Amino acid sequence: MTRARRTPPQPGRGTLTIGELAERTGLTPAVLRTWEARHGFPMPQRFASGHRYYRETDVDLVERVLHRQRAGVRLEAAIREVRAYSGAPSLSVFAMLRDDHPKLDPQLLHKSTLLGLSRAIEDEYLASADAGVVCGSFQRERFYRASKARWSELARRSLWSIVFADFLALQEQRADEPARVPLSGDSPMRREWALVAETPRLGICLAGWEPPGQEGVSDRHRAFEVVWTVDSQATRQALRICAEVAGAAGLATAPDLLRELDEDPVVARADPVRAAALFNRAIGYTDRAHFAGSRP
Repeated sequence: MTRARRTPPQPGRGTLTIGELAERTGLTPAVLRTWEARHGFPMPQRFASGHRYYRETDVDLVERVLHRQRAGVRLEAAIREVRAYSGAPSLSVFAMLRDDHPKLDPQLLHKSTLLGLSRAIEDEYLASADAGVVCGSFQRERFYRASKARWSELARRSLWSIVFADFLALQEQRADEPARVPLSGDSPMRREWALVAETPRLGICLAGWEPPGQEGVSDRHRAFEVVWTVDSQATRQALRICAEVAGAAGLATAPDLLRELDEDPVVARADPVRAAALFNRAIGYTDRAHFAGSRP
């Protein structure tokens, strides 16, 4: 049996030429062709004549990449993020830091040390007079509840705040409590400990991934592969991932948060005084945790 030949689509409503896509996005046809050749993005369809055509959705995808570039993200990383979000996103703060910032070498740290680092970041954030944004991933709701008083204070001092765990239901942000976003069982962030905070003078990102096989280990001695940084671009990337995960889970304010992150400038340079204060706090918490753990 002879298979019928598939007729290529014809120009019509809802299709754009490369020139029209360039005009809508502020790029040039030459740039769009270069992106396609080097990154396979945006990927056009072809008319019967062989000419490229694009859909309206491609305008949004290209604009999202441009937003990420303006936030300081490299082109290839921005394209990867937009592709992930345009499908069924499976996003991870820890994986992003490892993939896009390979110079951040992970360290294997016990939970007690990781908790001390987190407390130092929270304290430095609260000590600032600047209202900022903060997100945290707790794995389990019971771990969040142990820090709920702290996070109530963080929420009161923040423009917006989000926490992730195995919550039973989604909850929008309140005046004295962060938004609560439930993580599905297959979410990569279910294995993560993350704390991301940004103010006009300092961006901080801490992320730890829990290797499997620690079921019989006491909670205090569970170990995580940890990276942390005061790099402002890495922090902004991590905040955007948190907002995208929240949006995929149905948080109504997530689109507004993403737009704010796209429009607000990234912290140009970390304040060295604030960075030093954070380092000193981290040393103090780590020393106290070690002393408490060495008691008979």
